[in-house]
Amino acid sequence: GDAPTLVHFLSLLPPTALMGMSLPLLVRGLVWERGVAARTIGVLYGANALGAGAGAFLTPWVLLRFLGVTATVYVGASASAIAAFGALLIARGIPRGELAGKEQAQPAEVAGEPAQPFHRWVALYALSGFVSLALEMAWFRVLDVAAKGAAFTFGTLLAVYLLGLAGGTFVATRHAVSVRRPLTVFLMCQVGIVLTTVLAHALLVWLPASWPVLSTLVEYGTRRYGLQMFAFDLREFLAVYLALPLALFGPSTFLMGFGFPVLQRATQADPMTSGRRVGVLQAANIAGCTAGSLLTGLVLFDAIGTSGVFRALAVLSAAVALIGWRATRRRRFTVLAGALVIAAMAFPGNDRLWLRLHGAPRPDDSYVEEDAATVTALTHRPGGYGMTINGRAESWLPYGYLHTVVGGVPAIVHPAPEEVAVIGLGSGDTAWSAACRAETRRAVVFEIASNQPRLLARVADQPNMRRLRDFLSDARMTIVKDDARRRLRADGRRYDIIVADSIDPDLSLSTYIFSLEYYRLVKERLRPQGLSCVYARTPRIRAAIQRVFPFTVTLGEDLLLASPEPIPIDKPTWRARLSSPRVVEYIGQARAHLIGEFLEMAQPGLPPPPDAEVNRDLDPRDEFARPLRAAPPPS
Repeated sequence: GDAPTLVHFLSLLPPTALMGMSLPLLVRGLVWERGVAARTIGVLYGANALGAGAGAFLTPWVLLRFLGVTATVYVGASASAIAAFGALLIARGIPRGELAGKEQAQPAEVAGEPAQPFHRWVALYALSGFVSLALEMAWFRVLDVAAKGAAFTFGTLLAVYLLGLAGGTFVATRHAVSVRRPLTVFLMCQVGIVLTTVLAHALLVWLPASWPVLSTLVEYGTRRYGLQMFAFDLREFLAVYLALPLALFGPSTFLMGFGFPVLQRATQADPMTSGRRVGVLQAANIAGCTAGSLLTGLVLFDAIGTSGVFRALAVLSAAVALIGWRATRRRRFTVLAGALVIAAMAFPGNDRLWLRLHGAPRPDDSYVEEDAATVTALTHRPGGYGMTINGRAESWLPYGYLHTVVGGVPAIVHPAPEEVAVIGLGSGDTAWSAACRAETRRAVVFEIASNQPRLLARVADQPNMRRLRDFLSDARMTIVKDDARRRLRADGRRYDIIVADSIDPDLSLSTYIFSLEYYRLVKERLRPQGLSCVYARTPRIRAAIQRVFPFTVTLGEDLLLASPEPIPIDKPTWRARLSSPRVVEYIGQARAHLIGEFLEMAQPGLPPPPDAEVNRDLDPRDEFARPLRAAPPPS
């Protein structure tokens, strides 16, 4: 129900509210003269952004990787406590009389343009927040696809974003006092934020793929996997996680930071009200950020895609440029407005943008669908298509091998699998094979990405896609757009088979289906004799399954069947089911033979060592590629 949402909201409200209070209170305590207000506030803001950038980078690459979520929270809380004690020590050294004597209103300085009402600056800064977070949503999507859905992407993007913000703030802080036309400079920054990033993304697509830096990115896009931590390639890291984000949005984040001290230069008139004004401006900016992120994430990605978001923001910024021309009568704003309109019109379409990041495959035989959850693509490969989700290779068409086996093995082993649940759609192979038995009355697929059925339908009519057509037209199939763990926990329905579509263990949020807590939930939702089949590619995944389920069967090195009840290894019965006319007609002889090869390898699973490592929801070890502990030497 709504209880988890309420708990999350209430748990985040106090710390985020206190975060929002920090800067206004600091400003109130440290700004004593109007002449240094912009510099002081800029230094505080820049220092905070610099520290936040360091935290954003260290969190995925070091803290979450080696410590887990709980310990990372303790590290953050400890850092906050140190800051609090430091503030108390500093405050004790400031004489109260000195503060009181300097809290006097200062005469306003004459600027080179008419002063603007404070409410107008509030509105402009709210609009700035809207644009900034809409861009950040688009930037994350681009970088996530380029980095192939790695768990390190968001923290790295946020670090580059914040470091650019800090750099721009510190540079502007040095010159804020001498700015005579703050409205002109601020609006130029806002327009430049969008223009520079739109041009950078357009060049990423339109420039020849053979260019030195682009050729590295295009070649990277053709790979199944991204950067691997256990075979770390510094050149790949620098290209994908540093050079690419700096090129795409480094200048934009610098301009975001540059505009902040200029804003303070224009709005700070009295030290007595400095904290309140900073607080109002920050609140307006955060409100704009919230609106921008919600509108982009929940509406625009579905409606117009990432390319459409860039185009819409370019048009919006052109309108801001015209506002700047009307307010200042400076022709440069009309030139910038025209440049933004041209950039919006010339910006590449959604397919062109995403295919460049997928290695620039043939556009006439490649398909892309985007929604609020993912970017999913089908790119040509010999005999069919490869499917990628957020840039990471996930499956293939026509059906066969891994996904067919993960769905088909429990369907053959179970005596009568009437109710089947599959977590994740992908190509549909796992769900299709899990429903191969005539006894199966219903197969539910939980999938948050609504674009995947649309993408599959676009190629279903091709000659070699008979099984895909069968899957999409099967009345037993129900695709539910929902979070699988939430639905399994909430509706209380029980299933004969629960399987998850196979994904890589180092994929972002992969812990969702590889943690001890997930397997406990699966165990609770299985009927008597119920089965789960897992492609357990790491020792931690295998240990988690075998710790939760008392009975397991191994089929080869990485495939596991698990159940709360004993699993009879009855190979003659399995062979009979697999060779039945219904199953052979449904799956095909070659795929049935493949499933049979795995079934012949079945043997009882062994319990894991008591100290075996596992993934937990709050300790996502495989997701962040934490090295395994060294085994103790034999005694």
